[in-house]
Amino acid sequence: MQASNIRSSTNERDEETVKSRTAGGQFSTLELNAWRGLLRTHARLERELDRKLLDAEGLSLSSYEVLLRLAQADGRRMRMRDIADSLLVSRSGLTGVVNELERRGYVARERAADDGRGIEAVLTKTGLAAFRQAHRVHLAGVRELFLRNLSDEQLQQLVGVWAAVGTAAGPDLAPPQAR
Repeated sequence: MQASNIRSSTNERDEETVKSRTAGGQFSTLELNAWRGLLRTHARLERELDRKLLDAEGLSLSSYEVLLRLAQADGRRMRMRDIADSLLVSRSGLTGVVNELERRGYVARERAADDGRGIEAVLTKTGLAAFRQAHRVHLAGVRELFLRNLSDEQLQQLVGVWAAVGTAAGPDLAPPQAR
């Protein structure tokens, strides 16, 4: 059988598999293992990264994520609702995190300059310094807990997986400007 015929039959099988996965019903063992593996891995990574950040810098992963968004933002400021949307948290949940960051002097709240109605969180110089320290811990943690376990080929496959399910890297995942 020629390579083009093999590819054609493989593509047809893949299309049939995708159709069966959208038909409903119970998950196959493969599907269940893939789904549960994703959930377990995500939960473990979040828990471990949170612990590492708390131990090293006294910051939760949620607090770090807010500082990261602000460090990436133009003028190191963002509307509260935009931070909440980018982190997929409720606005009330974000308020608690920002309250703590504000208490520590890492963030200040200001009225939005463009319309005066909204509130923006602004990264302070102290907050930027705290972010830079926490960022080193975060990067080391991601490398230790996740990246070092995967080959370049496996990482490329993951990139393809995220693209296939519509969660490829977007603007909120860009590297921080402030290092």
